[in-house]
Amino acid sequence: MAIAIALNTDSINTLDLSPALTVIEPLLQEGVAAYEQQLSFDIDYPLEAGDPRELSEIPELRLWFIRLDAKYPWLPFLLDWKAGELARYTAMLVPHQFSTKEGIQYNPEALEIFLMHKIFVLTDWLKQQEIPSSARLKSMAQILGYELDDGFFEMF
Repeated sequence: MAIAIALNTDSINTLDLSPALTVIEPLLQEGVAAYEQQLSFDIDYPLEAGDPRELSEIPELRLWFIRLDAKYPWLPFLLDWKAGELARYTAMLVPHQFSTKEGIQYNPEALEIFLMHKIFVLTDWLKQQEIPSSARLKSMAQILGYELDDGFFEMF
């Protein structure tokens, strides 16, 4: 069951998180574990004709996602990874470039910092939710191009 958050130009330009809050808050009340990897974003942010930018290159949109991430730093748990939502969410928060041949190319150091931050945040949050975490977090790291072994999780 996919769950979409609809964003439009007004909510993005005013940093209005209510489209996300009205979707995410009920999930928290119902028990967030049942909604793992089901969330996506339906972004309606028209660009002017000839504007070559990807959505993740638009400063206003990135700022909205930064604000959302500050509110829900554990949000990657809910994102639909298979549909590319984790990669798009990461692109909103991590400096990157687009290559026509290789697709998105994240800044390696920024991606590593982002990933480690998410691993630490999600480890604590998943423990609070009583949800096993290491396999999920290893999978998330793999999607972003990193291999984490079990020994890493034993350190903290």
